[in-house]
Amino acid sequence: MRTKTINQVKETSNYSMFKRMQGNRVVNKAHLKRLRSSINEESLIVPMIVNERYEIIDGQTRFESWKELRLPVYYVRVKGYGLKQVQRLNSNIKNWNIKDYTDSYCELGLQDYIRYREFKKEYGLGDYECIAMLKGVVGGAGSNFNSYRDGRFKIRSYSKACYWAERIVALKPFYKGYRRRSFVFAMLHLLSNKNFDFDRLIQKLKYQSSKLVDCSNKSQYINLLQDIYNFKTNNKVNLLYLNTKEEK
Repeated sequence: MRTKTINQVKETSNYSMFKRMQGNRVVNKAHLKRLRSSINEESLIVPMIVNERYEIIDGQTRFESWKELRLPVYYVRVKGYGLKQVQRLNSNIKNWNIKDYTDSYCELGLQDYIRYREFKKEYGLGDYECIAMLKGVVGGAGSNFNSYRDGRFKIRSYSKACYWAERIVALKPFYKGYRRRSFVFAMLHLLSNKNFDFDRLIQKLKYQSSKLVDCSNKSQYINLLQDIYNFKTNNKVNLLYLNTKEEK
């Protein structure tokens, strides 16, 4: 079988040739320090991948290490590679987390991601919970991260997400676990129910907040919150089933 040469490894000490791909995550300083130390002991020829504009697709930390140590840079040039290939290559080595994707798409100017970052900073709730609220999903985390990771994240209603988040955060004085994922989704279940009165829950919690304890899952939280909500009242409400409020 004939061997075919596709992309050859090249060597250079002209560091100014290369540039960071816009939207790529920033170099982790701890990882850079470890890699620099390793390369200083023995510099193996592990080429980085660049595109036709010499933007670094894979090997950004190696490049910074070679540059700091004043060592030659090894690279392979592949035409047509961009941010999607950056993310795919990195996910096979060290998974990107939500912050990596957020910073990446914010740098590219995607407004839904910029507003997500503002929302999370404002309310301090978990990533998956914030994404779900902004997408208008009350059932659970589900596969919300897939579209977020792929750059397809769209906010359904920022004002409604703020409405939900403000009420969840308002429970902080009554329950230190208000940020727990299963509790947040239990509250989203209640807040989406047209028969639920948030002020009534607050009044009940003023006298029996000690009953609000950690639960294993969303369903247990809903049952517990319903018991507190209906405590010593003739007007008992079934909150277990989602009776969705009509959109305004």
